Amino acid sequence: MPDRSSTLALAARLRMTFEAAGAQVVDPPLLQPAGTLLDLYGEDIRARAYVTSDAVRGEQMLRPDFTLPVVQMHMREGAEPARYTYSGEVFRRQEQDPDRASEYLQVGYEVFERDDPAGADAEVFALIALQLRGLPLRAATGDIGILMAAVQGLETTEVRKAALMRHIWRPRRFRALLDRYAGRSPVPEARLKLLSSEGVLTGSAPALGKRSEAEVDARIELLRADAAAPPLAENELLALEALMAVRETVPFALEQMRDIAVDLPAITPALDRLDTRVAALKARGIDIDSLDFEASYGRTSMEYYDGFVFGFYAAARPDLPPIASGGRYDALTRQLGQGSDIPAVGGVLRPDLMLMLEEGQS
Repeated sequence: MPDRSSTLALAARLRMTFEAAGAQVVDPPLLQPAGTLLDLYGEDIRARAYVTSDAVRGEQMLRPDFTLPVVQMHMREGAEPARYTYSGEVFRRQEQDPDRASEYLQVGYEVFERDDPAGADAEVFALIALQLRGLPLRAATGDIGILMAAVQGLETTEVRKAALMRHIWRPRRFRALLDRYAGRSPVPEARLKLLSSEGVLTGSAPALGKRSEAEVDARIELLRADAAAPPLAENELLALEALMAVRETVPFALEQMRDIAVDLPAITPALDRLDTRVAALKARGIDIDSLDFEASYGRTSMEYYDGFVFGFYAAARPDLPPIASGGRYDALTRQLGQGSDIPAVGGVLRPDLMLMLEEGQS
């Protein structure tokens, strides 16, 4: 592994490059309020972050990344348009893979710009790709917005669509929901008994747990309404499965998805945005014909990505995490903007992994 002084030196050089591109340096605190992270991602974030407590500030987390505090800062006091850069430690629990670092340096570049989202996507991708030139890396791209549009366009209930949207970033749970809504998986016996009942079920036994009787009754009615809803149409389901399986270079991926849009017309506007981004990437000198696109890429990343996503990987070292990654997170600015929002995209690099690959080439 590279020594810390070398990693810090490279991080400083990368940050200076982003400063030269017009970014303002920011340095969010190491400790972040846990409440905001929990509100956004639910209790699942506890499995990925280090949690501590403070008698005055309450529950805190060591920052799992920089994006959230940078968005909070910008939505509170930032001008438009804006570009930010930073370098510093982030902390991730690695209980599933103890060989991965739980503390490491991250250098990032974030763009908040309303007028040209496709151009901002291309700017961030191209600038980060430039820092990685000469390293043996494979670039992968995707667009969470296309899958989101497909879900929103399904001919099914709003409750079902909301459940699928919540679990886009949990592929197994998403798959299980699809199978249930399509009638492919059997209904558990306990639920069958519940659905065969009529009227309210509360009041016949002592109430246990934190949910009120009204909440329990409302939940039972939702389950009954869901059971009465017709299954997903077979053509929509097959088209959605085909969409999630798209994995090609960008031109061929676009061609495949245009064909899929015949059965999922709701994705057409998202594909048009992808076309615009492709043109912007070409204008930045990116070789689109050899750039990979995966429709399901980014579904296991942080849940704030809702559009363009990308990552750079060491082909000869599949054991390593992404050397760089990023994406678009417009919805996060809406969630934290208290009534305002702005299109935003960013990316981060791992200087320690960059140095490791450089040493492996020498």
